[in-house]
Amino acid sequence: MTTKAVEIPGYVAGTWAIDPAHSEVSFVVRHLMISKVRGRFLAFEGRIVTGGDPLESSVTATIDLASVDTGNKQRDDHVRSADFFEADVHPTMTYRSSGIRPDGDGFLLDGELTLKGVTRPVPLKLEVNGFGPDPFAADPFAGGRAGFTATGEINRMDFGVSYNGPIPGGGVALSEKVQIVIEIQAVLQTDATA
Repeated sequence: MTTKAVEIPGYVAGTWAIDPAHSEVSFVVRHLMISKVRGRFLAFEGRIVTGGDPLESSVTATIDLASVDTGNKQRDDHVRSADFFEADVHPTMTYRSSGIRPDGDGFLLDGELTLKGVTRPVPLKLEVNGFGPDPFAADPFAGGRAGFTATGEINRMDFGVSYNGPIPGGGVALSEKVQIVIEIQAVLQTDATA
């Protein structure tokens, strides 16, 4: 069986650091089953290694759970509490990829998410948005930037995030399913930045 080589225009193999100033790690959860609440994390870091063969690439990321921001301080404090993240005991959430494969026009990133001491497989749909020079570098053509979008879904119950306040007349306050939306811009690490 022959495998067709994966070609990505402008592709650059190397080690990349996630640029948090130009990236976003966010989530969406249904609230009262009638609307959606969005949140994001303000502090995170990660490393992407693009292999000579794109299908041999990998990613690791760490997210500071105390940095959660839903636009409401009272809600953020509740999400940090033992009802949800228990951020004082489990301060970070991590993701480590285990493989990548073609999926339609994009890719499927296989990996494991660890949250509240629980590790589960979480695949993410991955789009490679492009590679280009780094306009913020002293020599824009000596380095580079890359952009990626990843989306997925988890069941929060799988990670022990099981709080659900009662609703008069029945129903649940929050959906079990949580959508994940990640926009990443990464900076190529050269000898001077590694």
